[in-house]
Amino acid sequence: MPSRHIRLDLPASTVPERVRVAFARLRSELSIPDDFPPEVLDEAASSVHRDEHAGTRLDLRDLPFVTIDPPGSKDLDQAVHLSRSDDGGYVVDYAIADVGRVVVPGGAVDTEAHLRGVTFYAPDGRTPLHPPVLSEDGASLLPGVDRAAAAWRVVLDDRGEIVDVAVRRALVRSRAQLTYTEVQDALDAGTADENLVLLREVGALREARERDRGGVSIDVPEQNVTLHEDGTYSIELRSVLPAEGWNAQVSLLTGIAAASLMRAGEIGILRTLPASDPRDVERLRRTALAVGIDWPVEVPYAELLSTLDSKVPQDAAFLNEATSLFRGAGYLAFTGPVPEGSEHAAIAAEYSHVTAPLRRLVDRYTTEICLALSAGEGAAGVPSWVTDAFADLPKTMARSGQRASSFERAGVDIVEAALLTGRVGETFRGVVVDVDGKDPRKGVVVVDDPAVRGTLTSGSHDLPLGEPVAVELTEVSIESRKIRFSYGG
Repeated sequence: MPSRHIRLDLPASTVPERVRVAFARLRSELSIPDDFPPEVLDEAASSVHRDEHAGTRLDLRDLPFVTIDPPGSKDLDQAVHLSRSDDGGYVVDYAIADVGRVVVPGGAVDTEAHLRGVTFYAPDGRTPLHPPVLSEDGASLLPGVDRAAAAWRVVLDDRGEIVDVAVRRALVRSRAQLTYTEVQDALDAGTADENLVLLREVGALREARERDRGGVSIDVPEQNVTLHEDGTYSIELRSVLPAEGWNAQVSLLTGIAAASLMRAGEIGILRTLPASDPRDVERLRRTALAVGIDWPVEVPYAELLSTLDSKVPQDAAFLNEATSLFRGAGYLAFTGPVPEGSEHAAIAAEYSHVTAPLRRLVDRYTTEICLALSAGEGAAGVPSWVTDAFADLPKTMARSGQRASSFERAGVDIVEAALLTGRVGETFRGVVVDVDGKDPRKGVVVVDDPAVRGTLTSGSHDLPLGEPVAVELTEVSIESRKIRFSYGG
């Protein structure tokens, strides 16, 4: 599920030294590596052209795939092409970078990928899962070059429901590297080609089917920190474009299709998520009050979230906080019948991560499982290096996921503390969204401008849970990533 993201939209020279030092310290605390060991870089460079399946790949270079990513992206996992079927449905062709082609099981690149687990993101940059010679070049689905891929074909009916699924090793060639803005602008102007028109059509259908299932997608806006002429900083929101949601639905569709293959084949690795804790839902209701969103008691959170618009500042702040509903995600590796607890509650379906192998370790393993099952080889056809990892891979991904979440969360704390530096003693309006069960004079407040969270203490009064309050900023520390407010009653 999505998490909060803040990006420093600043020249490096304007980032305060204290912020740079805080990020360096954070990387050290969480053991986020700065670079790759020499043996990893050497093996990556030598394996760029490795492909033991070169002679058996399906040639799909005639399909006009395109990639759709944020501007400047080089680690391109996915390329998409959509068409209409003869019976009024749709055919979704989705090419995923075949990272298994360039990673030797048990080799230096593989070992380092297991230590990292994922690509780590922070406001000042990212730390990739694989060396750039692979993730941004040899294995990336860059435009105009032949690339090995796991090519998914998902056939849908006219309502967007899955009719058939297959995945094969293929050779593809992306025609263009598009940004979300370019896609949205072309669709809005009526100049988009059939592929993008169908992306909108299929994306909207899949959003409707998600609502039917009781699933929810959160459009978390990116928060860009900008520098003003007077030397002050502020957060400006980049709202989520509809095209981003439609593109995300293709990825979700593929993950659901992958899970269906695994269930039928009685082998796989599913991404799981328990239902939201009622306490988190109640806390989110108080956040709605804090930012001025009307949330009737009888309306489920999934229904409310579908009505919000990340272009509206209050909605954007609420959507950021709504990510707290989705706690306890994990991975379930299985052979035989699918065990209990296999569903992903936010998606409201069984689901597997298969679409981001350049940035997430587990996707390389799940892709190999699906290739074997789709080819009719059954569980016996799954490579031993995949099944040998079943005992440890879920734990590896859980650890790396927790570390990535801590890294992202602490990065947000650093930037928010920097934004409030120099404002100690000022009064802010907010709402108390949480109170310590052991000491009702301690809790958490969300202030409305800027929309940040901080700890809150009261000297003599119990904190008024869920009520608007005026609070004083008493402490800000970039180094310790703290924001503290006090409440006088």
